[in-house]
Amino acid sequence: MMDSMGLPTPHEPPPLLALRKVSRHFRLPREGWAAAPVLRALESVSLEIAAGEVLGLVGESGSGKSTLGRVALRLIEPTSGTIEFEGADITTRTGRGLRELRARMQMVFQDPYASLNPKRRVGDALDEVLKLHGLSAPANRSERVVKLLEQVGLSADDRSRWPREFSGGQRQRIAIARALAVRPRLLVADEPVSALDVSVQAGILALLRSLQSELNLAMLFISHDLGVVEVMADRVMVLYLGRVMEVAPTRALYTAPRHPYTAGLLAAVARAERGGRPSVVLREEIPSPADPPSGCVFRTRCPFVQERCAIETPRLEDLGGGHLRACLRKDLDFGSSLS
Repeated sequence: MMDSMGLPTPHEPPPLLALRKVSRHFRLPREGWAAAPVLRALESVSLEIAAGEVLGLVGESGSGKSTLGRVALRLIEPTSGTIEFEGADITTRTGRGLRELRARMQMVFQDPYASLNPKRRVGDALDEVLKLHGLSAPANRSERVVKLLEQVGLSADDRSRWPREFSGGQRQRIAIARALAVRPRLLVADEPVSALDVSVQAGILALLRSLQSELNLAMLFISHDLGVVEVMADRVMVLYLGRVMEVAPTRALYTAPRHPYTAGLLAAVARAERGGRPSVVLREEIPSPADPPSGCVFRTRCPFVQERCAIETPRLEDLGGGHLRACLRKDLDFGSSLS
């Protein structure tokens, strides 16, 4: 059972990861005598991920997806709100406690070329992670490195090679091996295939899904590619200008979205695949998060906008079946228009 914010009711076990009304604001450089503008990258975002679950996070560029992933791992500090992991509040944890936490929460970044140290051989880079966290005895680390490489589809011979000798897809496999070295419970994958050739993407996605199932990993899977998220995620959260627009089980969201922003994103994908005019057209461009619209932040692009949308801020409401939506309109149905 879920409450109106998508959080568990008291009789359920706590989620592995929970963000509760988390905001992240950035103060931008001041121009002249004007007050320094504030970029509201995230605004009162709540989410949960159960052990072994994959939550997909989608939205256009500028929606706050990457910021959310980094805030969840405390790589960026939240401006307000709380972060819970394994049922404990970790929002202010520091020092050794934070280092120990990082061993259970890992991230795979978008750019496989920038995420590896070009001056360290692959085997040495993996060995360093094991040594730092004290996870294997010195005599066993070499064997553990080989197992990690084989786990991601590489070989023992790859230990002695330099990052520059690998393709982009192979580098991303190494980055995944490095993240798995500490045996995490949660993996944040931030656009892990967007920098790769299309021919390589399927292999990396299959690897991530296989490892997730084999290791019972929870995953926050971030992508702007709705097709990729549909393959990977158990549930999907739709983010727009740092606000949650919709959350639903994957099949429910893709077959019967309940928010016009989600419907517009899916209609654009359908148009690209089949041709023709999308059934729901998103107007204009996404506004700046430093100057978001009043009321519903999506109203300036919504084809179904009403006068009250400029005044009232919609709350995330529970529609049943794990489906949540933040929209003032109750009369919109997009299921049939996207088929």
